[in-house]
Amino acid sequence: MYEIMDRYKTPDPVRNLAKVILIASDLGRPIIAPPGVPADRLKILRDAFDKSVGDSAFLAEAERRKLEIDPSSSDEIELLVKEALATPPEVVDRMKKILGM
Repeated sequence: MYEIMDRYKTPDPVRNLAKVILIASDLGRPIIAPPGVPADRLKILRDAFDKSVGDSAFLAEAERRKLEIDPSSSDEIELLVKEALATPPEVVDRMKKILGM
C-alpha cells in the first residue's frame, strides 16, 4: 500500500489516514504493558518475548500446529505506536467521520 501511495504521490492527509487505517494490521497482536512500567521490567519482558519466539521447541510446535510466527521487534512496534499517537487531529477527526463516531 505504501509503495502505491509513493508511486501515485498520494497527498499527506490521505497518506496519514491510510496509516491510521493500516496500523492495526501492521501491529498484529501486540503484547502491551501499561504506561509507566519501569525500564528494567520492560527490558525483562522484551527479552523474554524475544527468547520465546526464537526458541526452537516453540517454533517446532508452532510449525506442527501450522501457526505462522512472524514477530516484530519491540522497537518496530514502539515506533508504530508513536506514529499513531502523533496522528494529526484533523486525520483523527476524518477517521471518526468515516467510522460514524
